[in-house]
Amino acid sequence: MSVPSAEPALDPQVAALLRRDPAGLVAAVVQQHDSLEVLMLAWMDEEALRRTLTTGRATYWSRSRGEYWVKGETSGNRQWVREVRVDCDGDALLVLVDQEGAACHTGERSCFFRSLPAVEGEPS
Repeated sequence: MSVPSAEPALDPQVAALLRRDPAGLVAAVVQQHDSLEVLMLAWMDEEALRRTLTTGRATYWSRSRGEYWVKGETSGNRQWVREVRVDCDGDALLVLVDQEGAACHTGERSCFFRSLPAVEGEPS
């Protein structure tokens, strides 16, 4: 006999909106809620999304470590979730947060701090 989980599953109506990759993950683009600055890209599965929606703290799945992580739990650079949106295809999430400190593990405010040189030539 299995023991029921103490935590409820993700709302089935929300889960039905998601189109996951073969690993069960959905890309999560993280943006500062007021300035709309893009801070980072992370990955969520249903459990990470459920935790995020129920706690108000951004929770992600680490593909490299194979575990859940709450942004800022060790660094103190927390993300307080203001809103989560799903894109039209259901294969990406937009997580609008109030970011405390740096979002990037390098100490930068955003993970997108490096610019690439512009491509020369005419647009096609």
